[in-house]
Formats: sequence, C-alpha cells, structure tokens
Amino acid sequence: MSVIQPEVPLDDDVLVTRARAGDLEAYDLLVARHTASAYRTAVLLGAGSDSEDVIQEAFVKGYRKLSRYRGESSFRSWLLAIVANETRNLHRSRNRRDGLVLRAAAANPASEIAEDGAVDAVLAGERRTALVQALRQLPVRDREVIVCRFLLDLSEEETVATLGWPRGTVKSRTFRALAKLRGLLDREEVRHG
Repeated sequence: MSVIQPEVPLDDDVLVTRARAGDLEAYDLLVARHTASAYRTAVLLGAGSDSEDVIQEAFVKGYRKLSRYRGESSFRSWLLAIVANETRNLHRSRNRRDGLVLRAAAANPASEIAEDGAVDAVLAGERRTALVQALRQLPVRDREVIVCRFLLDLSEEETVATLGWPRGTVKSRTFRALAKLRGLLDREEVRHG
C-alpha cells in the first residue's frame, strides 16, 4: 500500500531558480502567486484602469531581469518594486498626456476632461472612497509608503526593498505620511458631519 504524500507548494526561491534555468511553468507559478498583490499595488499607487497593463509589463520586465534578482529581499518585494516603478512611469506618461489634453481643451473649450473612476469602483464603500481621496491628496512618496506599509501590509524591510529607500527614510516618511493622512481624513469627516 503506497501512501500518497500531499503536494508541498514550492517556495519562491525554488521557483526563481527553476525559472532562471528556463522553466516557464515555474515563472507562471510565480505570476499566479503574486498577481493579486501586484494588482493591488498598481491600483493603490494610482494606476487605476491601467493596472492590468502595469502588472503585465512588470511581470514581463521581471522575467527579463530575473538574472538581476539577488535574493536580498523577497521575490514579492522585488516584484512589487518593479510594479511601483511601472506605475511611476505610467504617471509620468499620464502627466505628459494630460498636459496635451489641457492644452487641447484650452484651444477647444467644448471638450471635457473626465476623471478616472476605476479606483473608486475597485475600492467600494464610503470609508474606502474617503481614504482613497485622502491618499490622492498626499504627495507621491507619502502615498507610496502608506500603500506599502498599511494597504499591502508589507513589513518595514519589504517596504525598504520595494521602494528602494533607506530604512530611516521609510520610518520617518511613514510617520509624517500617517499624520498628513489623519489630518486629511479628519477634515473630510468634519466637512461631511
């Protein structure tokens, strides 16, 4: 009688080693394992309706740069750093595009500029909407540290790896960003009674 051993899920390091050796199934498993957190990261950092494109690009870049992953941080942190960079790239291209749209709107006053409501659709509910609106008002770096530490529930070490900042910067920016966020949320609560 043979005993069936339960299948033990492979950890990220084993999958990375296999993917580096050309095992596409191993990378597919990494993608499946980290898609949800990559998507949340993109959405919460402001990619909105472009979040799927951002994470797809991040996974492609991650695969191409797999040889650069040194294992100093978790694969998840390394991947989320790529997602954060791709989201920053998106913001830069949006800013350029928005500048063009604003100039076109000034030339043609009949045109309208619609706001991206994808984040609101993903984060339903009054409290979440207020939080997202307050997050949007924070400077980008403050928003990034809040998203990593509290919305993605990354450890301080993972946040350091994801954002590429010194530990002291993560600590001080987290403290200041939380204070700013509390102030924004308190003002919003006073306005709406």
